[in-house]
Amino acid sequence: MTEEFNESMIKEIKEGDTVTGEIQEIDEKQVIVNINGAKFNGIIPISQLSTHHIDNPGDAVKVGDEIGAYVTKVEYDEENETGAYILSKRQLETEKSYEFLQEQLDNNKTIEAKVTEVVKGGLVVDVGQRGFVPASLISTDFIEDFSDFEGQVLKLKVEELDPANNRVILSRKAVEALENAEKKDDLLNSLNEGDVIEGKVARLTNFGAFVDIGGVDGLVHVSELSHEHVKSPEDVVSIGDTVNVKVKSVDRDSERISLSIKDTLPSPFESIKGEFNEGDVIEGTVVRLTNFGAFVEIKPGVQGLVHISEIRHTHIGSPSEVLEPGEVVGVKVLGVDVEKERISLSIKATLEAENVVESDSATTKSYLESGSDDDDDNPTLGDVFGDKLKDFKF
Repeated sequence: MTEEFNESMIKEIKEGDTVTGEIQEIDEKQVIVNINGAKFNGIIPISQLSTHHIDNPGDAVKVGDEIGAYVTKVEYDEENETGAYILSKRQLETEKSYEFLQEQLDNNKTIEAKVTEVVKGGLVVDVGQRGFVPASLISTDFIEDFSDFEGQVLKLKVEELDPANNRVILSRKAVEALENAEKKDDLLNSLNEGDVIEGKVARLTNFGAFVDIGGVDGLVHVSELSHEHVKSPEDVVSIGDTVNVKVKSVDRDSERISLSIKDTLPSPFESIKGEFNEGDVIEGTVVRLTNFGAFVEIKPGVQGLVHISEIRHTHIGSPSEVLEPGEVVGVKVLGVDVEKERISLSIKATLEAENVVESDSATTKSYLESGSDDDDDNPTLGDVFGDKLKDFKF
């Protein structure tokens, strides 16, 4: 009966079975396991103890640990009625890991894993077995040095599973992309016209600067970089600069944000209080011509309007007939309104003429005081200083 019982025990546990037991002894190259319900002990070679490389069995288990393992081989000596089960804890962990990872992949879920090693091509992570995050899938941003990731616990998505080749590819970039999309939606919904926020210059183009304001880029048009005329954005800002910006508009449908640095800066008009007075004759530079007159810069960032009627004593059809941008001219100050940031100038008042025609005081007064923008010939937002002179009326 004893022989029959022993024989039946040996047949009950066979190759491919999963068993559980307690670590009974740890040797230099293997551990001995007392398998629940079995006549013989199990042996786990050091190579089958962990999905990761270990130099000592004690690095993976300790005496008294309850573990599960696959039976990879049954050894039995009929003559001496002795035997042992060769086990693999590693194989069982790997299979369970693949089952878990496949479920996460199928359901597009995020997992957490610790970086165990930084290698040239990316990051090695522990996902119950060796997982790999290629350099191209580490971040949405360019990262030159991966060394800071060693030891970190990362949020990852499963990109590829290939059990036959022991291949597990994961992505941190996919998680970042989702987080960035959520942040972008939240930011777009929270932004309001007029908000002043901090951002970082992300990139430059010939028409302006894109500023990162928290995962979303907004455009600062070249005309909104400074109160002074800007030829190239590189003359004012550099990539990486931290800047304050004012939100001019938000288009949530197209995800476009218009920003201004200029509107966060003190107006140049604040520095000219008392410097220019009615009747002063000064020099300035013609910066722009329109059909209704010429804008003359009399101090960096401070422009005044020479109405077409104040350019010459004789009638002219267009300012471009007698003036050109960049030309230095003498002008007489006809009126200054610092609060409204308007200066009315005259070129003809500095010129001699046989039949001198007095400057039109009504035009000057209308320019300085009018709050209407009904006349199509009046200066627009871009014609003067942003929105500062949009309500000219002559």
